[in-house]
Amino acid sequence: MATDIHGAVSPADTGTAVEVDGLVRSFDGRAVIDGLHLTLRPGEFVALLGRSGCGKSTLLRVLAGLDREIEGEVLVPRRKAVAFQAPRLMPWKRVWRNVLLGLPGRPERDAAVRALAEVGLGHRADAWPKTLSGGEAQRASLARALVREPDLLLLDEPFGALDALTRIKAQRLVAELWQERGCAVLLVTHDVEEALLLADRALVMEGGRIAYETEVDLPRPREVSDPRFAALRARLLDRLGVDETEAGPRNGGAAPRSGAAASRTADEQASGAGTSSASPAGPTAATDLTARPDHSQHRTENP
Repeated sequence: MATDIHGAVSPADTGTAVEVDGLVRSFDGRAVIDGLHLTLRPGEFVALLGRSGCGKSTLLRVLAGLDREIEGEVLVPRRKAVAFQAPRLMPWKRVWRNVLLGLPGRPERDAAVRALAEVGLGHRADAWPKTLSGGEAQRASLARALVREPDLLLLDEPFGALDALTRIKAQRLVAELWQERGCAVLLVTHDVEEALLLADRALVMEGGRIAYETEVDLPRPREVSDPRFAALRARLLDRLGVDETEAGPRNGGAAPRSGAAASRTADEQASGAGTSSASPAGPTAATDLTARPDHSQHRTENP
């Protein structure tokens, strides 16, 4: 199997933030990703949906440069960062030192404090990780990604372990930071409503490929009561093989909107930005994407 096919792409020069062509990743002879093609534009927010085990997280790890046992071509910006479901903070390092963990050279404390302030955690720079609430730990993990000034931010179900209230606030925070930073974002999620509230484009992964995509051409902030939102939701649920009547309760309010003070000062209580852990349902109960693998051809639709 070919290895280390990654290369760098300059968003300013190429007009793309991510280019993937013919990507294959196999485990024990089984192709989890099979001839996948993907392009992300600079500053675009893309949500990736799919049933458990379809290869979403594997794709994200490949884009992050954490998995190089691949075939095909993967071009990503040199400046990229990833946040997973669990914070993975080092308990023997103060919060600000955790934020700088892994940065080359000798980065200064001020860089960490600025990133922490962006997520409403500047006052906790000298705290020990064990004193943070779960939501604060998640924000510290997000600050660790932001301090790298990424052109591409990869989020692997970062809200999955959060309680409903904390999850709404975390969604708002990510939406604000994306609008302020202007980087491309790829969000892996099981939650159809979350995808539609946050993303410019929603993709469905099936059979190791991007089998379906749709633009989310709705004004921000988005309302789940908007008939156009409901139509997109129904279309994605159908594509995922989920009966809408069985998809769980909906978020009756609005999409994440501006209001940094509201989203960055709450003492949140559950964790979220690293690789593991099962999660309760979020504010828009995460739909269990487990049924009906009956579509195989890639389709693109506009709402």
